[in-house]
Amino acid sequence: MLNSSISYIMKLSLITLLFLISISSSTNQIFPKQDNDELIIGTWELQGFYHYDGNEITDTVPTTDGYRQIKMYTKDHVMWTRYVPKDSVEWFGYGSYVASEDQLIETLEYGSESMMNVIDTLRIFTFELQISENEYSQITVDEEGNRIFSENYKRIE
Repeated sequence: MLNSSISYIMKLSLITLLFLISISSSTNQIFPKQDNDELIIGTWELQGFYHYDGNEITDTVPTTDGYRQIKMYTKDHVMWTRYVPKDSVEWFGYGSYVASEDQLIETLEYGSESMMNVIDTLRIFTFELQISENEYSQITVDEEGNRIFSENYKRIE
């Protein structure tokens, strides 16, 4: 009697497990995962900036000669550095990030002395994200969701 009860429970468990697996795989086929976490992995160089009025681009500003800003994303972390030839202030930061379908959230852990002054008051940076295979923009928005400013990057690796 005990053996038949255990056998019945094992069969019921196996059927339930197979059912859950089939639901999971069919759900993934119906709703493919948009995985910008994987798309953003790599090394990117800042190409320029957009300024917005509402959601309209009002000004496009390229980087100046010698100015370089590089961002590197691994599976879980972000690191960036900025070089401005006419400025002796060092800028770099390191932390974690999450990239969803239309949002990039960077949480900085530490950085250069100048960046630590920023991190002391603001540690989490949230941006609207527009990304393709070789370009992405991180867009700063105001409290009402209007775009203000963007940094526009090109993949370099």
